[in-house]
Amino acid sequence: MAKLPGQYVRLQKRFKKFLDAVENLGKAAKDAGPLDDKTSHLVRLAAAAAIGSEGALHSHTRRALAAGAKPDEIYHALILITSTIGFPRVSASLSWADDIIKKR
Repeated sequence: MAKLPGQYVRLQKRFKKFLDAVENLGKAAKDAGPLDDKTSHLVRLAAAAAIGSEGALHSHTRRALAAGAKPDEIYHALILITSTIGFPRVSASLSWADDIIKKR
């Protein structure tokens, strides 16, 4: 398993019940429908791009790759949302995805 970000670990230590609930919510949301793991992470990757969350984008890039996504699928998921979130945010998101993809 990938190393968890420091802030996440600190929150787990300080607010264990809260973080357990957050993790359970994520699992329940994923289990609520028919999307496979790869597609689920590509959707969440796009959401991370939309809110400009570098940490979440890094996390879902890692998870999408682990679920079988190819780098081109990750790039395509981000490029597809250009007309929704704008080129500057997509450009930043592609750069963040590259942070993870290029380390592989």
